[in-house]
Amino acid sequence: MTWFPPPATKEPPRSHLPMAPTRLSQTSGSDDERGTQQRTVVVMNKHGEKLVGILHETGSKELVIVCHGFQSTKERIPMVNLAGALEKEGISAYRFDFAGNGESEGSFQYGNYRREADDLRAVVQYFQEHNRLVSAIIGHSKGGNAVLLYASKHRDITTVVNISGRFNLERGIEGRLGKDYLQKIKQNGFIDVVNRRGYIDKIWASFSYY
Repeated sequence: MTWFPPPATKEPPRSHLPMAPTRLSQTSGSDDERGTQQRTVVVMNKHGEKLVGILHETGSKELVIVCHGFQSTKERIPMVNLAGALEKEGISAYRFDFAGNGESEGSFQYGNYRREADDLRAVVQYFQEHNRLVSAIIGHSKGGNAVLLYASKHRDITTVVNISGRFNLERGIEGRLGKDYLQKIKQNGFIDVVNRRGYIDKIWASFSYY
């Protein structure tokens, strides 16, 4: 079972984004005296959705991939600061939006760990195919769980960094949505959830066995 907001709430793809997922394309001239620059790089995941990210290019062969957390984006402070710190050390970094988040295509889904690990797999393979050495994957909050799941499945990245990842999931779905969440979803097709700011989010339901 997965939960996602109605498609109408997802912003359509922005026209200025690169359309070719197999090419690097510079969108902002943030070059500095060391020759580093930031480029928008779009990667296609296995579901045909465009994943949008920012490459902090230093010219190094090695590359570190940075993953954001729940309902977050590549533009949040932890991801920007991590990529910037690596850049200052001469190490290229790539921070991107998982499908359904930020500028990436797709619908936001609740939970969704395996699919985010698959998104990360698409990103890793993309850069490996472009002769880059992915030396580390870093995940913040829920992204920390995504990198751990990825590492347990693929074992091709030697350094895996989990920053404040979730470790106690005993509350589970019932703890977040209430014990009667299934009944409400079956009756109404959605359930209201109060977020951290005190506002109500509507979580729409779709039943799936995969």
